[in-house]
Formats: sequence, structure tokens, C-alpha cells
Amino acid sequence: MQYRHLGSSGLRVSALSFGAWVTFGDQIGEDTALEMMKAAVDAGVNFFDNAEAYSAGKAETMMGNVIKRAGWKRSDLVLSTKIFFGAGASGPNDRGLSRKHVVEGTTAALKRLQTDYVDLVFCHRPDRTTPIEETVRAMNYLIDQGMAFYWGTSEWSAEEIREAYEVARREHLVPPTMEQPQYNMLHRERVEREYARLYDAFQLGLTVWSPLASGILTGKYDQGIQEGTRFTLEGYEWLRQRLESDEGKRQVKAVRDLKPIADDLGASRAQLALAWALKNPHVSTVITGASRAEQVRENMKAIDVAEKLTPDVMETIEQVLGTRPAPLEMYGRD
Repeated sequence: MQYRHLGSSGLRVSALSFGAWVTFGDQIGEDTALEMMKAAVDAGVNFFDNAEAYSAGKAETMMGNVIKRAGWKRSDLVLSTKIFFGAGASGPNDRGLSRKHVVEGTTAALKRLQTDYVDLVFCHRPDRTTPIEETVRAMNYLIDQGMAFYWGTSEWSAEEIREAYEVARREHLVPPTMEQPQYNMLHRERVEREYARLYDAFQLGLTVWSPLASGILTGKYDQGIQEGTRFTLEGYEWLRQRLESDEGKRQVKAVRDLKPIADDLGASRAQLALAWALKNPHVSTVITGASRAEQVRENMKAIDVAEKLTPDVMETIEQVLGTRPAPLEMYGRD
């Protein structure tokens, strides 16, 4: 396993990490979760990602139970939660990024995870009804109280991240260290273009999610949607609609055309997609998911595949995908 610094911080996270989204609390039981997390730890994974919203808090409860059963040393793990959507409660202050929900939501997440602190806490989405300064101060409070060590954002715009950073510096508070965006071969604009100026300015680190584009990049949908996949789960109808759109059909064709490249490298298309994301120098860690321990073990092999992605291979992949964002200069320097 490789370990990379999280942005400009001294914290080192495994280049491949493991997340609880979709599967924990919805698709698998605790015994399977234990098997998968053990497979990840055996491969050198130290970062495990979660959120209050995942399965309305049940994903955090399951992960906390697994860590307790496995008996892992807490200091060997990097754990995260994300605050915004709440954990299923319906009160007017049970979601968002107000100081009240940030503090109460994180406190509840710690109880579910059975830990005194999380290493990382993310603002799961921007809250445009709460002043950014209030949110920055609330995040700083979590760090001052030892409830979290670093804070960051998830799916915030570059402008919002910049404002949060500038507020923190002006008020002598801790600025965001990381952002958690979606990033994969089919979804690149935000990471490669919108955030381009943030990397040098703030040394922003990325913990990217959905590196397999919800499974599309594995090739499992080459022949259409299969029963039992996340595209057939209740609450994920938006994924099915996306895949069945004209753009989705074009993406499936591109994924089919990636197979010869993967075959030449002795890799699966899933491993190729993970390795491709790892090649981005701004990515601190690629968050993987799985529903079986064997999938975890196969995903971890992407570390070796990344070493085979020469500039020529990367350019061949680009020609197949056709998803490279236009150069930043084309959009001016406003």
C-alpha cells in the first residue's frame, strides 16, 4: 500500500481507502462488513469513510461494531464522518451546517462509531442558508474540543471553498484541509478544471468518491442493468435514470472499449479505473466500496496497475473516453 499526505497536513492516508456508502446498513450484514474491513486492513488500508446520512446512521453503527469486534488499535485507523443530511430525524435543526447541527450531529456520529473522535469531519454539502463563517467556527470548535482532527468539505464549489478558507485565515481559525468530490473517468470537470487554482493556493487534498462511477466502469452494465445491483435499489432510481439516458449509453460504450486496454495490462476494468484515479497527483486517497471481501482484495491490486499506466497508456485511455475537460485557459482568468 502507498500512503499519501492529506493535502498540506502531516496526516498520511492509504492511497486506496474503504467507504460505507450504499452497502453498510442497506446491502450487507455485520459479518460481511467485518470480512471486508479485515481484507482492507490486511491490504494496508487505514482510512475508512462514513457519514451520518449513510443508511440513516446505521452505517456508522455497523462500522463502530466491526472495529470493536476486530479489536484494531484506534490510533492505527483514520475515521471520518460527514455532517449535513442528518441521520433520519425530521426536526428543523436535524440537518444543515448550523453550529447546532454540526456539534450535535458529530456528537451523535461519535456515539454510533463508538469512538471519542473522528480524524476527519466533512461538511457533506454546502448549506446556503447558513453563513459560511458560522460553519467555519463550528468546525473549528470540533477541532478545539478534540472531536475531530481535520475538517473539510464535500461537493462544495471552488468559490465556496475559497470563501471558507479566507474566513478561517481572517479569523485565525483552522481552514479546511480536504474536499471529497466525485471523481472518475466519466466525471472529471470539477476536480480537473473547477478546482485547478485551489491546489497551489491552499494545498487542497482530495478524498475522492465513486471512482467506479457506481459500478459502470467495472463493465457489469455492458449488457444493461442487472437485478441485485445498486441501480435497482429503492432510493437510487436517479442512478438508473442516468444510466438509461443517451449520455449513459455513450458511457457504457466507452467502458466496453476500455476492455482491450485493461486486458493488455493484465487488469480488470475496475482495477484500471481505480489506478487511473490514483494517477492524479492531487488525489490523497481513492475511496473504494464493495459488497464482498473478494471485491476488496481485487480492488487493492489497483496499486500495482497504477505503476503500469505510462503516459502513452494514459493517452490511449483518453482517446477512448473522450471526457478530458477543456484547458482552463479557454475559460478566461476572471
